[in-house]
Amino acid sequence: MSIASAKLGQLFAEIVSSHDMSRFDEIVAPNYVNHNPFAEPGPEGVKKAFGAIIAGVPDLKVFAEDVFVSADGTRVVGRYRYQGTHMGNFLGYPATGDAFAMRSIDIWRVEDGRFVEHWDELNTLDIFTQVGAVPPLGQPS
Repeated sequence: MSIASAKLGQLFAEIVSSHDMSRFDEIVAPNYVNHNPFAEPGPEGVKKAFGAIIAGVPDLKVFAEDVFVSADGTRVVGRYRYQGTHMGNFLGYPATGDAFAMRSIDIWRVEDGRFVEHWDELNTLDIFTQVGAVPPLGQPS
């Protein structure tokens, strides 16, 4: 297992929680490809996406619940928990003041000690339900 690759998965949570977008340069390669449709490619795309999220959720914290590294050290998989308060525009929804928690699973490909490619699964339905943008399942809208 690559300790350096595992550290990248932990640093991701630390950087987002710090709200210091410039720190993404530590872990994201210039040729970064993000397969999330909400994020543009490259380090600037990551900074822009998380900057917008933090603008809507200024107390956002991310916790790494699990970080796994492939046997060859070229893949990092993390299970993360996000917590914050919806205080501004978030994915097009105006502030509600409601707290929320969300989980994600992220997979990165690593080259030369940095993330070069990313895939994720986000539980955005859970967020939208918690902030009242979507009625809970089984309840009329």
